[in-house]
Parts: sequence; C-alpha cells; structure tokens
Amino acid sequence: MSEQQQRSADRTEGAPQDPGAVRPEGRRDGKRDDKRDDEAVSQFVERFAAQLVEAGMQRMSARVFACLLASDSGVLTSAELGERLQVSPAAVSGAIRYLSQVDMVSREREPGSRRDRYRVHSDQWYEAMARRDNILTRWEGTLRDGVESLGEDSPAGRRMNETLVFFEFLQKELAGLLQRWREHRDQIRAEYGDAR
Repeated sequence: MSEQQQRSADRTEGAPQDPGAVRPEGRRDGKRDDKRDDEAVSQFVERFAAQLVEAGMQRMSARVFACLLASDSGVLTSAELGERLQVSPAAVSGAIRYLSQVDMVSREREPGSRRDRYRVHSDQWYEAMARRDNILTRWEGTLRDGVESLGEDSPAGRRMNETLVFFEFLQKELAGLLQRWREHRDQIRAEYGDAR
C-alpha cells in the first residue's frame, strides 16, 4: 500500500458509515465557523447533487461538484473530498475526470506539495453556457445537412428545419444574454467589493 493510500485509509477508518453523509467543512486551523449549520450544509450538498443527477449528471460527479461549490475556498484535494463525502479515492478520481472534461472544475498543484487540488470557479455556469455556442454551431451545421438530405418539403425535413431555426435563434439570443449577465455579475461583485 502506498503512503498516499495509507493516509487516505487512515482518514476514513474511523469515519461515519453512512455513505451519503457529507462531513462538515472545518477551517484549516481546525476551528469551525460557529455561525454555520453543518447539517444544513450537508443537506444542501446532497439535495443539490440529487437535482444535478435529475438533470443528467453522473451521481458521484454531482456530489463532488456540490461539495466543492459549498466549500468556502472552492478548492479541495481528493483526500478532502473523499473524507467529506465518505467515498473512496477512486470514486473521487472518476468524478473529477468527468468534471474536468466538461470544464466544471480545474486541477491545480497544491503549493509546496505533489498533491493535486480541484477548484470550482465562480464563473463556471457562465463558461459552460459560453461553450454551448460552439456546440450549437456544430449542431446547426449537421441539421442543415439533414434538412438538405431529407428535403425541405418532407415532413421530416420541415421538423428538422424547425429544430435548426430554434438553435439559430437560441445562439443569437445567447450572446446578448451572456453580455447582460456579465454586466449584472460585475455589479454584484462591486457591491461585495469583490470585482475581479
């Protein structure tokens, strides 16, 4: 057993056996924020993860994402995620792989260490929507080919053309929507004194 595996096993050996339990977030100095209701945070993580699963995300990826989102720093190591979610390092690794592929988290090296840590960004939803622009462009091209091959006057061609027109409309509106969001986001951050 490697040293990392042993440390991971040591952390989870005395942990609660409820696989759905999210362990509360402690500060690095070992103290907890007395104002925070740890049980409420745990319930939020599981409830939001369940909603992400209903929307099509993989269960473990949803739990990892919600756990990162609910952490004050937005940054956790694999071991910290495993400890909080009471899951194996392999489960965290698979979830992180998926979340990295869809750009919902990023991987970075922990300063002064060989360990990776994973970050969820404040703009992850904006970035995810902005990337949809490329997907919509590809879909539009394929749908145009489909309309052409089926014939615009056939029932299938008309149905496919309506789908194409919907995606063209969506893409056109998305640019303005994202611009309005950036302006709104900047205003919110200015109010918090957190303009980035």
